[in-house]
Amino acid sequence: MLNVKSVNKYYDGMKALTNVSLHIPTGTCYGLVGPNGAGKSTLIKIIASVIQDFDGKIHFSNRKLQIGYVPQEIALEETLTARDNLNLFGKLYGLRGKELNNRIEEVLSDIGLTERGKDKVRTFSGGMKRRLNIGCAIMHKPNLIIMDEPTVGIDPQSRRYIFEMIKQFKQDGHSIIYASHYMEEIEQLCDEAAFIDHGEIVESGTIEILLQKYTSPSVYVNGQDCLPDDISQYGKVTNKNGGYLITTITPLSAMEKVIAFSKHNDSRIDRLELVKPRLEDVFFSLTGNQLRD
Repeated sequence: MLNVKSVNKYYDGMKALTNVSLHIPTGTCYGLVGPNGAGKSTLIKIIASVIQDFDGKIHFSNRKLQIGYVPQEIALEETLTARDNLNLFGKLYGLRGKELNNRIEEVLSDIGLTERGKDKVRTFSGGMKRRLNIGCAIMHKPNLIIMDEPTVGIDPQSRRYIFEMIKQFKQDGHSIIYASHYMEEIEQLCDEAAFIDHGEIVESGTIEILLQKYTSPSVYVNGQDCLPDDISQYGKVTNKNGGYLITTITPLSAMEKVIAFSKHNDSRIDRLELVKPRLEDVFFSLTGNQLRD
């Protein structure tokens, strides 16, 4: 669907993006992962043609591609109603008459604001504004939906609603670019992802392959005198949260070893669990830094 090739961007002589290249397949939810200030929003604005002053190439395979852009900032007129905002954006996208009115009703239903369509946006919660922000971007039924941090500062209920919307977008055949610094969102929603830090792509691929390539399962143990002396043969042992983290390719064997040792030595296990690898662990492995806000 989209090829980004050797993109560079400068702001006042400072480089914001450095030689960024990506291939984003059709029909996927593609995550752009990185801390605030990493360059995600700049890259998204270039893809959405909001920023046109850059070096490099952006190529779309479909010349009739329609793009819906959901900016990180709320792009609504708060003195107008939700319906009026959708009407404004629909007209900007070329919709008129019955087609426009029908589409407004559809979108209000999709974003869960049918009952609040005649209310002014300034009376809305942050989550409702975020959902309307998305609604304005999809009035013209775009093939590609670009979303920049769409869940910042909202309540859990609205976040869950937006997740369900995105899953429905995927089922309906839309392609999605989803930028976030919330790793759990990328894991839950995206098929593929690219890690961006200090304006550079440090790695990209499917979520499954990234996790397999850079992380191993771990076992967390917390208790008293519960760790065998020879546990290091089962994996790397590090201190974590008052207990021990055993990183190993054989987690079940490590757990069995700890349980057997504790039973034999009458030691106490307060907590023993399998720890699933996370994308944040991948980021740490690649950059040596925890994901900063």
